[in-house]
Amino acid sequence: MTEGEFSPEHGARASEWTGELVVTERRTPLFPAHESAGAVFTDFGGWQMPVRYTSDLDEHHAVRRAAGLFDISHMSEFLVEGPDAGAFLDGVLAGLISTMRVGKAKYSLLLNERGGVVDDLIVYRTAESTFLIIANAGNRDAVAAAFAAAAEAGSGDRTVEDVSDTYALIAVQGPEAQKILEAVDTLVPDAPLSELGYYASLGGTFGVPGAFDVAPVLIARTGYTGEDGFEILIPAIDALDLWYTVLEAGEPFGLVQAGLAARDTLRLEAGMPLHGHELSPEILPAQAGLGRVVALSKPDDFVGRAAVEAFDAASARVLVGLTAEGRRAARAGAEIYADGVEPGADGAGPIGIVTSGVLSPTLGHPIAMAFVDPEYSEAGTALGIDVRGRVLPATVTPLPFYTRKQA
Repeated sequence: MTEGEFSPEHGARASEWTGELVVTERRTPLFPAHESAGAVFTDFGGWQMPVRYTSDLDEHHAVRRAAGLFDISHMSEFLVEGPDAGAFLDGVLAGLISTMRVGKAKYSLLLNERGGVVDDLIVYRTAESTFLIIANAGNRDAVAAAFAAAAEAGSGDRTVEDVSDTYALIAVQGPEAQKILEAVDTLVPDAPLSELGYYASLGGTFGVPGAFDVAPVLIARTGYTGEDGFEILIPAIDALDLWYTVLEAGEPFGLVQAGLAARDTLRLEAGMPLHGHELSPEILPAQAGLGRVVALSKPDDFVGRAAVEAFDAASARVLVGLTAEGRRAARAGAEIYADGVEPGADGAGPIGIVTSGVLSPTLGHPIAMAFVDPEYSEAGTALGIDVRGRVLPATVTPLPFYTRKQA
């Protein structure tokens, strides 16, 4: 659940960085760790973020085989509290939030009045009257504005606070993630991590048990890689200590620092959408295969409901997976044509467009996500992708491309 476009080839090593190669100076609390590790940086969602530390492929494979440590502190966090917090979120988000159990997490969508996706986000119910919402960094202002508009228009006993600058967020992803966190003596969850289910969270502390300066943490079994893993929310002032402590504890398990390039290829293999690519204010949930996320069973109205209910999905392009042979990968923006049609021949136009594509490090062949006309969306349909003037044969394939059960 990240956002924005990034270009790894335009990054600069921290030791070479001059300030002229990035759009913004905004840095996470973990920037010194990335800098000392020699990370390559790029502007991403308004932040200067590490693209890679060593090799995109090595970091990708490490997450699939062992574990990767990610800085995702650029994400935005909002606290919604009060007796009417659940009802408030029911009216703002597309999902049914008020019935969530304490300790559970839910993937949801913030829609506009046209039914388009303003942002995709995760909601955590951390107490009976407290919800934590984690949104994409590039959409922070849009989410804040939507919450503010809903608060002004409605009534009830609830508060909304943007706490993005108060916290850092660290992800440990991969098959060894649980063992690594269990090896961190100073990370003390409120219950054993083995009892924490997927899309659930619990509290805890980081620091020497019994000391006066231990930091509160929220540990969630969520992630954006297709692997088992955890995301840890911690006060920004304590983030560096946690980063280095986890890195040291994870070394025997094969843990590596991983950047945005690996995170992008991992999420793409797992068929997870990226806002700005597979999701946007112009794309409705049903087009992106997320119709199930919209709770039309809710009795009350919510933003975008009327548009979602009136949407004619039969005539709109839909998101599909594409696979191909060889080593050439289609990139975002590549046009898609019906099988056997040469681009520009006989006036035939494209029937779709690629939103994300890569040569899959895990599978060893090109994969892509794309929007195509509905009559071309059936699994097994042969298509052609215009890759720099040459047609790349591709086949519509069910998403996700990779699951850890298949590994």
